[in-house]
Amino acid sequence: MLIGFFSFLIGLYNASMQLNERGYYFTVLVYGLFAAVSIQKSVRDRAEGIPVTGIYYGLCWLSTLLAILLLCVGLFNATLALSEKGFYGMSFALALFGAIAVQKNTRDMQAARPYTVESEFVQLREGGDAN
Repeated sequence: MLIGFFSFLIGLYNASMQLNERGYYFTVLVYGLFAAVSIQKSVRDRAEGIPVTGIYYGLCWLSTLLAILLLCVGLFNATLALSEKGFYGMSFALALFGAIAVQKNTRDMQAARPYTVESEFVQLREGGDAN
């Protein structure tokens, strides 16, 4: 995730485009990352029997697809070389895939921790939810 994210940012930093264009691509990247994590979480929640409303589930899918569409439309209309367009597309895809993998692995590691009363007290003391 970090490789895709920082590659995208380095590309934006070195690009010869206006600040508003850079802002557009940065916003699409952050939106896409948030949407990818949300879709992974909602799909996994449903698979584990945790209630997820249909509206939230649909919005997660819509947001993920919309972020990809916004990047594609932006790159299609950009006055960039094809190699630059491919670079942004691949780093965006790498970042989204990485975000899903990181969220999944984080959740798997949390679930693999043994449950003890002591660990619950530590988590409550740190301000987190016990489960």
